[in-house]
Amino acid sequence: MNTASHPFHGILLILAAGLVLASHDGMAKYLALSHPLILVVWARYLSQSTAMLLLFGPRRGLAIVRTSHPLLQLVRGLCLVAVSLLFVSSLRHIPIGEATAVLFLAPLFITGLSATLLRERVSRGQWGAVILGLLGVLVIVRPGGALFTPAALLPLGAALCLAVFMLLTRRLSESDDPVTCNFLSSLVGSLLLSLLVPFYWETPDLHDGLLLSVVGGVAMLGHLLLSHAYRYASAATLAPFTYSQLIFAVLVGLVAFGHVPDGGALLGIAIVIASGVLSVWVQRRTA
Repeated sequence: MNTASHPFHGILLILAAGLVLASHDGMAKYLALSHPLILVVWARYLSQSTAMLLLFGPRRGLAIVRTSHPLLQLVRGLCLVAVSLLFVSSLRHIPIGEATAVLFLAPLFITGLSATLLRERVSRGQWGAVILGLLGVLVIVRPGGALFTPAALLPLGAALCLAVFMLLTRRLSESDDPVTCNFLSSLVGSLLLSLLVPFYWETPDLHDGLLLSVVGGVAMLGHLLLSHAYRYASAATLAPFTYSQLIFAVLVGLVAFGHVPDGGALLGIAIVIASGVLSVWVQRRTA
């Protein structure tokens, strides 16, 4: 199938993915406010690993864990665990919309990491997008504002770890199957946190137990929708629509937690979106 043959289908899928992922973050915030962080993140990876094993295991067999670069897969999985721990921890202190906006700096951090670590050429326009994105975050957590606390560093750290994760994903995509990559990263999280969760264990009630058991499946659904979106439309076409997750995150924060972003937060989120769109436009123009 031509990747650009049905762009409208791809846009619908990317919008659905944004809604599902924002809903996942809302579930994670709700659970993290009343349960240990380690328990919440462990449940996410355990349920995601189980769902992927049931969905893909019977057809793929041992191929689901076959990789050409086990060490890189391990590091990639550890990066994703760090992203989850930092981001979910931030949701205890920061509204979902604002935290998600900071996390969306990850693609811009890739520009800086590509220049410093991979020695790739980065244009002035791309550096401009990075600076604009950082400016947007400063507007969100402006000095004197309610979010100007050490907790604001948590989503920033998550964004940096996510950038490393995405760079490793790009490297591994040349040799490993995407399903294998996703399964191994969730498996690393499950095994690592299983060593820690006994020290943080508390038995949830039925309602929260059900949420803990499905939170990873919701995350997996969001990522599957993202993957399928790129079957119908090009990355350049879909890139601006990935920022719909920010809008959905603000709506989830409003509906589920009653948080209404102030004018400064909305302006900062808009600047972050603009920086991402500028980065995509510069890359398309360069290409």
